[in-house]
Parts: sequence; C-alpha cells; structure tokens
Amino acid sequence: MAPSASGPRPPTITDVARAAGVSRTTVSHALNGLGKVDPRTRERIRQVATELGYRPNLRAQRLRRGQAKAIALASSMPFAVAGGPSRLGFYMEVAAAAAESALLHDYALVLVPPVQSGSALYSVDIDGAIVVEPDIEDAAAAQLRERGLPYVALGRPVSPEEDTPYVDLRGRLVADLLLEHLREQGAVRPALMVGAGSRHSSVDAVAAYERRAEEHGWTPVVARVPESGGEQAGYECCAALLAEHPGIDAVCALVDAFAVGAVRAVRDSGRAVPDDVMVVTRYDGLRARTCEPPLTAVDLHLDRAASDAVELLLGRLRGDTAPSVAVSPEPRVIARASSLRTARA
Repeated sequence: MAPSASGPRPPTITDVARAAGVSRTTVSHALNGLGKVDPRTRERIRQVATELGYRPNLRAQRLRRGQAKAIALASSMPFAVAGGPSRLGFYMEVAAAAAESALLHDYALVLVPPVQSGSALYSVDIDGAIVVEPDIEDAAAAQLRERGLPYVALGRPVSPEEDTPYVDLRGRLVADLLLEHLREQGAVRPALMVGAGSRHSSVDAVAAYERRAEEHGWTPVVARVPESGGEQAGYECCAALLAEHPGIDAVCALVDAFAVGAVRAVRDSGRAVPDDVMVVTRYDGLRARTCEPPLTAVDLHLDRAASDAVELLLGRLRGDTAPSVAVSPEPRVIARASSLRTARA
C-alpha cells in the first residue's frame, strides 16, 4: 500500500499477524492477555509488534471490552480552594499521586474541572471516579450515580445514605492536633474558620473544636466561609472576627487559602503573627510553605491516601461490592513561624 500524503500508514494487527505467521485472533489474544496462547508464541508476537511499531486501537478495545481504561478525579471543591494561584493546591497534589498509581495499573487518570451543577462528568469516557472530599448532596457524586458509574471518596462521605468506599483522612484527629499545638503555644482564645459546606474536614473540625472549647474553657468562635471566595474570603472573614472579637489570639483556618488571607487580615489590623495572633492551617501545600511567615500545617500523607483511593476504586471495577475503608497514615503537625511563640521565648 502506498504511503499517504501525511506519511506511511501505521501498522495494523493484520501486519503483525502476517509477520509473525499467525492469525489475527492469535495476535489479539497474545497482546491482550486473552485465550490460550503458547508463552513462546505470545512473546514472539509481542516482539514482532514492538519491531513494527504497532499500537493497539484503544477505541476498538473500548467497544469490545466495554472499558475505557480511564478513571476520573473529580470534586465539587471550587478552584479558588482546590488549585488557586499556586496551581499546586490540594487537588493537584492528589492528582499527581493518583495518576502515578493509576498508570501502574494501565489506567489513565482524567482530571475533571470543579463539578458544580454543570455536565463536567457526563461527557468524559471513564470507568469510575475518585471524588475528592465530597460535600453533602455532592454534585460530582450525584452525576456519577446518575451515570451508574462506581466511585470512591477521598475523605469520609457526609451524606447519611452514602455507603461508598472511602479513604479516611482522619479529619477530627487533624483538627485536634492543630488545636493542641495552639494550646501548647499559649492560645486561650482561638477561633476556627471552616468552609461553609459540610465536607468531612469541616464537620470533624467543628466537633473537635467544640469539645476542646468545653474542655479548656474557651469561648467558641466558629466562622463558616464560602469556599468560592478563596483567599479574599478568608481575609474578610478574619478581619470581621478580629473586629468583633478583639481578644482572639489564634486562628485555625482549615483551608489554606483562608489561612493566607487571615495572615493579611491580622497584619492589616495592626497585629503581628504569631506574637499577637497565631495562624495555622490543615494542608501543608505550597501556599502554607510560601506564606510569610510560613504557616504551621499538617502532613496529610496525600500521596499514600491518593494511592489507596485508586486501589479501592480498581477493586470496585473488579467487582468488589462490600463497603471498605482505607485509613491514611498518622497525620503530623509541621510547626512553622506562624504559630511558634515558645521558640522565641
């Protein structure tokens, strides 16, 4: 066959069969791990395919198997929180680790834009998905259920009817560690800032804060901030808190974007971080590390958590139906200048 104007045509399965001296069916079985093919023949066919530069037709495989060999990473978390100016937020760190784990199993990872009420998950060809920290009545989870696709959650689902597998990010323990750190640094009037939704991290943090407030005699000050507002919303909320409660000496801003905004608000109020008001956050990402001063945060072991989520999802795709939970490793506070008072004493 003559080459086309754009160059020679790519080799086909027929070319591989002819060069290897076998049938097309034998080539298909050998390259896809199907049927009973002599191991030596299978190896010879693979060698011939490599020498010819043959690449399987993934669309044809999809039609035969009913598999896309792709999974999605989805979230209803707004980009102002999930990504933001650094482009290396919580969501993107999860994506990197999940992609590596998926590729080891010959699956592609598809990144879906923040799912609100649009059709982000209706148009992608996937076998299932990981939903990052689903909110109550989560839009991403709802679209996946409507399509009949399996999914797992990174973070405990909060919807009462949810029985999906998930990776436990240990939200209450994370909040406890941050609050205990603030107490050890001398905080007696800490405030809590969480997202306005009902993600597990917010729900667990409020429960931990209220228990500690009662235990230590703190006057509870809890502010719920719209996630879509990002850093500016954190700034405005913290400024309002400091005006209304001037005795606040620490802010546990669960979302890192809120925490960066809180640092600015503290300074603009004429106070100093950490001498007058300490600021800590949950996620040890680029925002926390590059803030001035650097923010005390928590190592959530997201690489391990994302890998565990991929494994749970692939288990579902293999037919595992029993609900299961993977628990992430012990979180660890990484103390930095935004809260370290005793180091200066």
